[in-house]
Amino acid sequence: MRPSPSLDANVSRVKDDTVTKTTNKARKAQDGGDGIRLSDFAKPTPAPQQRLSDDDASPTISGNYNEGEKTQLVGPGVTPRPSSIGRRLSLVDDEDPPVQISPSKKIGPVSWRELPHKGQLAILTLARLSEPLTQTSLQAYMFYQLKSFDPSLPDSAIASQAGILQGSFTAAQFFTAILWGRAADSEWGGRKKVLLVGLFGTCLSCVGFGFSRSFLQAAIFRTMGGALNGNVGVMRTMISEIIKEKKYQSRAFILLPMCFNIGVIIGPVLGGLLADPVESYPRVFGGNSVFGGKSGVWWMKHWPYALPNLLSAFFLFSAAAGVIFGLEETLDTLRDKPDLGLRIGRSIANFFRRLFHRKTHQYTAVNDQDFDSTARSSGVESYDLEDRTPQSSPTTTISPLPRQKRKLPFRRIWTRNVLFTLLSHATLAFHLGTFHSLWYIFLSTPRFNPSHPIPATHTSQHLPFSFTGGLGMPPRSVGFAMAVLGLIGITLQLLVYPTVNSRLGTLRSYRWSLLGFPLCYCLAPYLAIIPSSSSPPAQASGPLVWTALAAVLFIQVVARTFALPANIILINNCSPHPSVLGTIHSIGQSVSCASRTVGPVLGGWLYGFGLRKGVVGGVWWGIAGVAGLGWVASGWVYEGSGHEIWLEGEKEEEEEDEEVVR
Repeated sequence: MRPSPSLDANVSRVKDDTVTKTTNKARKAQDGGDGIRLSDFAKPTPAPQQRLSDDDASPTISGNYNEGEKTQLVGPGVTPRPSSIGRRLSLVDDEDPPVQISPSKKIGPVSWRELPHKGQLAILTLARLSEPLTQTSLQAYMFYQLKSFDPSLPDSAIASQAGILQGSFTAAQFFTAILWGRAADSEWGGRKKVLLVGLFGTCLSCVGFGFSRSFLQAAIFRTMGGALNGNVGVMRTMISEIIKEKKYQSRAFILLPMCFNIGVIIGPVLGGLLADPVESYPRVFGGNSVFGGKSGVWWMKHWPYALPNLLSAFFLFSAAAGVIFGLEETLDTLRDKPDLGLRIGRSIANFFRRLFHRKTHQYTAVNDQDFDSTARSSGVESYDLEDRTPQSSPTTTISPLPRQKRKLPFRRIWTRNVLFTLLSHATLAFHLGTFHSLWYIFLSTPRFNPSHPIPATHTSQHLPFSFTGGLGMPPRSVGFAMAVLGLIGITLQLLVYPTVNSRLGTLRSYRWSLLGFPLCYCLAPYLAIIPSSSSPPAQASGPLVWTALAAVLFIQVVARTFALPANIILINNCSPHPSVLGTIHSIGQSVSCASRTVGPVLGGWLYGFGLRKGVVGGVWWGIAGVAGLGWVASGWVYEGSGHEIWLEGEKEEEEEDEEVVR
C-alpha cells in the first residue's frame, strides 16, 4: 500500500519543523549559549516514525515521540536505529537550557545536617560510646582497686599489674579480632550478630571485674571481655557500608573517635564518683547512714569497686538493646533477609506512638527512618532509596541484574599499601595505648617526698633527666583531669577538624598531626616537677600545675583528633577489594590490639623500673621515639580507592551494568 498525498504532506511538514529546530539550536551553539558543538548538528534529525492506523486507510504520526532517538520513515514493523546525534540533542531542551558546571568551583565541607542515614549512625555511635565509657571509667580507679587486692605491694608493682590488665584485654582481641572479622563477612554470621556478641561479652566482663577479689580474677575477666569483643573493626565496616560517598567520610568516621572523647569526659567522672562509695559517701552508704543501716551497705564494703562496673554493664546492655531493635544489617548477602529484632522494635515504637498520640481521623506522615525499615523488611535496600526516587524524566531507569559476589582470596589482601598503612597504624596504636595506660598511673603515683624518698638513694631531683614521682591525685581528680582531655577533644572534633581536613586532605592532615605526639610525650614527665601550691605527700595542685597539665593534654588531643579519623579512613580505603573490607578492618583491629598489648605491658614495666631508678621520664621519651618512627612510616602511605584489585570478569560485568542502566 502506497502512502497517500496527505501523508507525504504531513511528513514533509514534520521534517521542516525538525530542521528548523535543529538550525536554531545550532545557531545557539555557535554563539556559545548552550555549550554544544556545532558539529553535532551536521545532519538534521529525520522525522519521527510513521504508524499506519488499523482503523483508517490514511496513516497518522505516532504521538509517543522520543527526541533522544533518531528514527526514519519506514513501514510498520521496522525498528528505528538509535543515533548519537539524537542523544546529543536530547541533552538540550527548548524550555530548559542545560546548566553550565564550572570545574573550578570548589565544594566546601559537608555539614552534619547533610549526613545521610542519621538514625543508623546514631545507634552505632551509642554502641561505640558504651565501650570507651567502660574502659575509661575503670582506669580512673584501677590503681586503687589493685592496691586493695594487696596493700603491701609497692607502687612499682602496682604499675606493672595495671599494664598487664590493660594488655590482657587487647591481647585477647589480637587473637580473636580476625576471626570475628571473618564471621562478620560470612552469611552465617553478619555484622549485627558479631556486634551483639561483643556488647554482651563486654557487659559480662564488667560485672565480673567489679566483683573480683584478686588480681588473677580481674585479669581473667578482662581477658574474657577482650576475646569476645571485635566491635571496633565491625563498626568501621558498617559505617563505610552505610556512608559510601567519600565526601561524607570525614564526618562519618569522626563519630568513633568522638565517642572516645565523650567517654573520656563522662567515664572517669562516673568512675571517680562511684568508686568505693562507703568511704566516699559515709553518710549515705556507711554505718548508721540512710542506706547503710548499722554497719553500712554490705556488698559495697565487700566489693568497693562494683558500683561503677554495674553502671557500665547497664550502658552496654542498653546499647545492645538498641542494636537488636533498631540497627539494620549492612552485609550485602543478608540485607534482604527478615530481621525479627527490627520487627519487634517497630512494633514497640508504634505502640508508644499510639499511646502518646491518641488522635482519631488523622493521618501521620511517614518519616524516612520508618520508611527505610519498612523497605528493608520488604526486600528493598534502604541505603539505595535516595537513588531510587522517581525523577521527572521521560525515560525509565533499569537496574542492573544482581550478580554473584566474588571474593578476593585471603593471600591477595597483602598489597604494598595495606602493609605500610598497617605499619603506620601499629605505631600509632602502640604509643596511644601506652600513653593512656601510663597517664592514669602517672596521675595517681605519689609525689616525690624528700622526707621519704623512693628509692631511698634518690634524695633530690636533678634536671633535666634524673627526677621521679607522679602527681598523687585521687580518683576524683584523675577523673576531672581526663574530663579536661575529653572536653578539648570533642570541641576540636566538632568545630575545627572538618574544616581543616577539607583544606589539607586526609593524608596531609594525618602526617602533620603525627608530629604533635613526640612533643607531648617529651613534655609529659616534667609535670612531676611543676611547682605546686601544696607540699607532698598531698596531691599536686595550683594554677601552674593545671595550666601545664592542660597544655600537655591540648597537644596530645589536637594530634589525636586529626590522626585517628584520618587513620580510619586510610585503613578503609586501602582495602584492595570490597569483598574483604570487613577483613581489612579486623586485621587493622588485630594489629592495633597487638600494639596496645605490648605497649601498656612494656610501658608499665619500664615505668616501674624508672620509679625504682629515679628516672620516671625514661618510658615517656621512649614512646616519643616510637611516635617519631610512626611519622616516618606515614611517608609510604597513600589513600587508596577501596577497589584496587579487579577479579576476573568484574570490569566486563560493570560495563554491562552501565549499559543496562543507560
